[in-house]
Amino acid sequence: MAIISTIIIGFTIGLLAKFLMPGKDPSGFIVTTMIGIVGAFIGTYIGQMMGWYAQGEPAGFGMSLIGALVLLFVYHLIAKKNA
Repeated sequence: MAIISTIIIGFTIGLLAKFLMPGKDPSGFIVTTMIGIVGAFIGTYIGQMMGWYAQGEPAGFGMSLIGALVLLFVYHLIAKKNA
């Protein structure tokens, strides 16, 4: 159940991160959603390493958003370099 909730949070976070990140976004809906989901997994991992979340507990909204914004920033750098 934790994985399903992480994916749902990640979907929402990916959409929010797309709206919060300044500048033109070269990615589409699916890429942004995947960035949000991966950001949620990264937020879960970092939170567990810091002791904020127990094993099997999904990341919170804030930690997932931070992970997604960082990944979206890196994606912008890579997309700009390849263009």
